[in-house]
Amino acid sequence: MGGSGHGAGCGINEIIVFVLALVAGTGCSLTSKVLLDMESVGMDGEMKKFEKPLFQTLGMFVGMCAALFLHAGVVMFKIPFPGYVHKTSRNGYSAVGDVDDDEEEEQKPVPIWMYFLLLIPSLFDLAATALCMMGLMEVEVSIYQMLRGSAIIFVAILKHFALGDKLRGFMWVGVWWNVVSIILVGATVILSATPDDGEGGKQKDPLRGVLLILAGAFVQSLQYAFEEKVMSMEVSAPPLLLIGMEGFWGTVVCAFVLYPVCYNLPGADVGGVMENPYDTWAMMENSKDLQVMFLWYFLSIFFYNALAVLVTFMLNSVWHAILDNFRPITVWGTDLFIFYFVTKSFGEEWTKWSFVQLAGLFVLLYGTAVYNAPHAGSIKLDGGVLSCFCKFDYSDMEDEDEEKQVLVPIDDAAAAPYQSPYQSPFMTPNTRAKRDKERRAAEKQGKQFTKVSRGGSFA
Repeated sequence: MGGSGHGAGCGINEIIVFVLALVAGTGCSLTSKVLLDMESVGMDGEMKKFEKPLFQTLGMFVGMCAALFLHAGVVMFKIPFPGYVHKTSRNGYSAVGDVDDDEEEEQKPVPIWMYFLLLIPSLFDLAATALCMMGLMEVEVSIYQMLRGSAIIFVAILKHFALGDKLRGFMWVGVWWNVVSIILVGATVILSATPDDGEGGKQKDPLRGVLLILAGAFVQSLQYAFEEKVMSMEVSAPPLLLIGMEGFWGTVVCAFVLYPVCYNLPGADVGGVMENPYDTWAMMENSKDLQVMFLWYFLSIFFYNALAVLVTFMLNSVWHAILDNFRPITVWGTDLFIFYFVTKSFGEEWTKWSFVQLAGLFVLLYGTAVYNAPHAGSIKLDGGVLSCFCKFDYSDMEDEDEEKQVLVPIDDAAAAPYQSPYQSPFMTPNTRAKRDKERRAAEKQGKQFTKVSRGGSFA
């Protein structure tokens, strides 16, 4: 049985895409950590770990650049893809956004200034990724993946106090449980810390790693806040173009700004600098395994971005949120499997403190489910034991969820409204007035309609 897409159902096609996206997302985190733990001979002739966080950040953005070629192919060959409307007019495709049928003829191509505006979220993403990569060198990948969930805490504060989008009481309960999960994960890191990495290498600083990842999550929350304020404008861009341009700007800044800066600042890399690109190149040249792993890293980034678009389109944004919430589970589970069944050179060992981390994982998932209410897959606080005896009224929000089912002509299914993954996962729902305008415009056409979910969700 196949689903019809656009949030209409969950059939075999939707399940396959969701699983593939989960595999690619898990691969992003695991290959990133494996790269940091792999060894090769550098330009100084010494065998050492490939601890090059800036190079990995650059690799991530290069992987995102590949979306530009996919975007060009979709437009040129009119390939069906979420967020694109192929027509015979001079535009070739319609931009992501909400445009009434009456205005479709006057729709313009993506303006030049939009390409440059995408530099701003790219810079946020660049800083966040670089901080998280440096933190990942100090902690296990499962800890890293869970700590990135702390973005909900910072975004909640920004939404409430900076964007003027007041959070409901139950949302603050969800945020509180996420704080508790961060405390539990941090405690696991501190309690399980060892004097060195067990291989005579340099001493790790797990607490420093935790702080760097939390700093990265904070910067990521600034990106979300910017996207909610700006990227939801009526003039926007197709999703693959958004992904590709963010990758393009990130690549330019990494290669021509950050690398020269890091090469001239003092650090622990070869030559006494922060990160030496010549040493990175030498290590890549001297290890075929390193080259293969970097290729897998590149491909996992590209496919995750593309498949995440399809998950949001074929199901809805709630499933995109579920996808991201599943990643800490699959990352940790796969890491344990690698250590015990593949090789002890990589992966993660279960320790006596792992139960504390496991508790933190359950608390993280619980807090996120509470925050997401009353969407599907969430937990409503109704006063029971599972609600920790807290009770809130969701009736008005449930009425809004019904109204967020937008009527879309069946004949124009490919043109269904699409929420870009580069808009904030904390996006405020559309106003009642805008939804009513869309409904009136749709009814004016006198066509047969189908419902398409427009709900936003925490990711």
